Amino acid sequence: QLSEDVERISENPTDEREGEMEVHEDASSVILPDSELGTTAPSLRFSKTCLKNVFSVILLFIYLLLMAVAVFLVYQTISDFREKLKHPVMSVSYKEVSLYDAPGIAFYPGKARLLSCKHHYYDHIPPLVNPGQPGDIECTTQRINYTDPFTNQTMKYALVVQGPRDVKKKELVFLQFHLNGTDQDFSAIDYLLFSSFQEFINSPEKAEFMKDCESSYSSWKFSGGFRTWVKMSLVKTKEEDGSETVEFKQETSVVNYIDQRTKPRSDQLFFVVFEWKDPFIQTVQDIITANPWNMIALLCGIFLALFKAADFAKLSVKWMIKIRKRHLKRSRQVMNHIN
Repeated sequence: QLSEDVERISENPTDEREGEMEVHEDASSVILPDSELGTTAPSLRFSKTCLKNVFSVILLFIYLLLMAVAVFLVYQTISDFREKLKHPVMSVSYKEVSLYDAPGIAFYPGKARLLSCKHHYYDHIPPLVNPGQPGDIECTTQRINYTDPFTNQTMKYALVVQGPRDVKKKELVFLQFHLNGTDQDFSAIDYLLFSSFQEFINSPEKAEFMKDCESSYSSWKFSGGFRTWVKMSLVKTKEEDGSETVEFKQETSVVNYIDQRTKPRSDQLFFVVFEWKDPFIQTVQDIITANPWNMIALLCGIFLALFKAADFAKLSVKWMIKIRKRHLKRSRQVMNHIN
């Protein structure tokens, strides 16, 4: 009977060659009697086609999982890039110089008077010969009056002195002030540091220049009866619009002055020293760590993987549908032949 069925199938002109071979396999596995198959009949039901289908489904789920991971990576990459754009990182760099642009030191002495001003080198300050008496003023100074930028009513008097330049020789500026009397319990002199004394000299409107400096820079004080040693460092900050702002950082040490004058005095003496701390100019700027080219390359790789995975998934689904149709066709043919 099996031979007759097989011959009938082979004589059917509508069947394809590939279908003929598969029919032989399925027919032999389906219509053989149980006496010949024995106990191996249940294991043969798991055919190669079934295993291929299971493997294809598992592989399809794996690629779908990979696609989900790729989509998550795309979202995470774009989110990180936007976050880095909003929060740039502060970059600090140091530039070593041998000569600074001489800063300007603006003093607001009030009733105090400048007695002496000298430039010294290698941190050597000789002993004072006549403390409290007028001495040599070897510094470049400029006196100026201008209105207070915060009130626009009060007139302010400023004594502007050229600061030290040569950092390798440890150039310093030593100043001595004298105040004959004060109505306050504490006596102090305010001072202001700005970036360039030469800009102040070349400015046609020195009053406006000082008003801008007072609005932009911080002011400090040094007290009477002490020697105040100020070590300066320069910090340049680059803004987002390309402009550059300059500010000073300073370390201050105070030493008590021992007044050895014979007669008791009611006046106050002020001593202050200005020196550069180190030859390094600190530059601060905000940088964006997110590199758009790296993100574009990563996104291209992820999208390429997505397209490959989608293409493979589409081919897998078509192959599974084709195998399923083929299997159903063979089953119908076998059942028709058996009937």
